[in-house]
Parts: sequence; structure tokens; C-alpha cells
Amino acid sequence: MQATDVDLAVSLGVDAIGFVFYARSPRVLSPEQALALRRRLPSWVAAVGLFVDEDPAQVTRVAGMVGLDVVQFHGSETPDHCRASRSGGRPYWRAVRMRGPSDLLESVGRFGDAEAFLVDSFSDSFGGTGKRFDWSWLANGRPERLILSGGLDDCCVEEAILGTAPCMVDVSSGIQGADPRTKDPGRMASFIAAVLRADARRASEPSPGHSA
Repeated sequence: MQATDVDLAVSLGVDAIGFVFYARSPRVLSPEQALALRRRLPSWVAAVGLFVDEDPAQVTRVAGMVGLDVVQFHGSETPDHCRASRSGGRPYWRAVRMRGPSDLLESVGRFGDAEAFLVDSFSDSFGGTGKRFDWSWLANGRPERLILSGGLDDCCVEEAILGTAPCMVDVSSGIQGADPRTKDPGRMASFIAAVLRADARRASEPSPGHSA
């Protein structure tokens, strides 16, 4: 991620920007790099740090150094591991790698103190997959704060929002540039425009039990 990517995302009105601290990811940032980017964010844009099976003390150190608002656990962390990493009561999001409808139900039951659940496609490796899973798996027992990820781009995100009604959507490869460490400005703008269209359509639809 580059400074120009952050500045464009902020200008387009995003709610949060993610910083990857997983060493095996092509998008990994050092704490120093993330701090420089974090300083470009206004107070209304949250800084989210993605970790995979990292030592709780290291998560706490990085989160404090960078000034993360939220930590996102995307590995095999236990509930105790997540709680041990929450220095100062910082909220965390639990990523759920979806293989079937029971995966989300199980995670909601185990990680009751998570602020939100980010659902993504399952793969043998950790981090984002860039692939879509079956959204019908979200029909039952879903948490109030659900973040949809996995294979989203400007062509499908409007359908995804209207079909699953998440509180947020997460995108990475869907707006990726030629280098995985950069974002494509045109794809980013198109993605945000599609999100805004979906939000406008949802706002204009009558609530259940009310006629138009």
C-alpha cells in the first residue's frame, strides 16, 4: 500500500483502511511503514491491523506503536489468544474462513466478545483469498455486525450488499494494481461507487411491514 492509495481511499469516503502484518502476505507492512500511512488518516477513518497467529505481546506492541483502532485475527487464534492481544480494551474482529454454514455459527459461539465477524472464503493459506463463497451460508444465525469479504470487486459488490446486508465490505485483490502492494485508482473508485449505489438502494427500500 502506498501513500497515494491511502489518500485516494480517504477522499472516496472509506470507513476503514487495513494494514497487513502477516509476513507471508505480499502486502505485508513493517510497523514503521504502517505508522507513516496511519498518520495520513483522519480521525473518522479507522486503522485496522491484520494478524495471523502472531504472539499476543507482538500484536499489542505493533497495535500501540501504529495506533491501530481495531485488530483483525485471520489465523487459528483461540478466544484466549484474541483477548490477550487486546491491550487497552482495543476491539477485535474475528475472520471466519467459510467452508459451510456451520463455520460462522461456531465462531459466533466461541468469540462472543468480538466486535464483528469478517467472513471470507476458505483456503489452505491464511490471509485473503480473492475468491467468493456461497452467500446463502449467511442466512441463519448471523451476527449483527457482519463484514463481507472474499472475491468482491466493482462488478459484484452491489449484488453482494443487497443480497447479504453486511455492516461493511472488505476488499483487497478486487482493487489491486499491477503490483500487489498497490491499488488501482480506477478500480478503487468504481468499487466505492458501487458500494454507494447499493447503500442508496437499501436506504430507499421500505422497511419490512411497511408499504412504499
